[in-house]
Amino acid sequence: MQPLLVVRSGPPGWPSGQPGGGQERDALALLDASELERAGAMLPGPRAVFLAGRLAQRRFAADLLDVPASELRVRYDCPRCGTGPGVSHGRPGYSWSSSAGASATEPNTAVPLLLSLSRAAGWTLLAAVVDPAPGLRLGIDVEDPGRLDFDGFDAVALAPAERQGLQGLSGQALRRERARLWTRKEAWLKMTGEGLETAPETLDVLHRSGIRDLDPAETGLPADLVAAVALSTPA
Repeated sequence: MQPLLVVRSGPPGWPSGQPGGGQERDALALLDASELERAGAMLPGPRAVFLAGRLAQRRFAADLLDVPASELRVRYDCPRCGTGPGVSHGRPGYSWSSSAGASATEPNTAVPLLLSLSRAAGWTLLAAVVDPAPGLRLGIDVEDPGRLDFDGFDAVALAPAERQGLQGLSGQALRRERARLWTRKEAWLKMTGEGLETAPETLDVLHRSGIRDLDPAETGLPADLVAAVALSTPA
């Protein structure tokens, strides 16, 4: 049985803060200390984007679990730093803050939910799998093709077979294919937890199982953006 993937997207400014510092109030009410500490070290622009993403992700998770967002505690998993209340980067996840609303689950137990988040051109893309099978992993990515229109991208980002597949393409077709390959790489590396510790030009995603492109009809994203998802068990 295929796992049920849930995808949600939001435009620039989503979720919108209310006038008079609504986003900051929501962040103080809902986000954990490690998230607020990380946000506190950012300039105002990146801080607003970061807070919006974390709030959207937390509310997305709470909706899927049918619990208040305040019942969740951040539980990120970093291959280098591990998992704990002070970790706010790596694979996203949450634990229960208490047994209330958690079907008598013990506090601090990881919620039964895989999550992934990506942003491009102001848009936020979220993905989740509820009650995942043991060992299942998830990664999602969205990209603006125009951002990859620069000399040298192919050499540093694409594997030989991928570069060969770009021959004969130009203009928008070339930019979209670059973006398609890049989102597949990013989704895969988020899924495995490796991130860009793996040199992207060594990862061939043309025919790799477990990755698929996402259509705008499924994501709700504008047609000019490109997205992909990786959903697989570890090799």
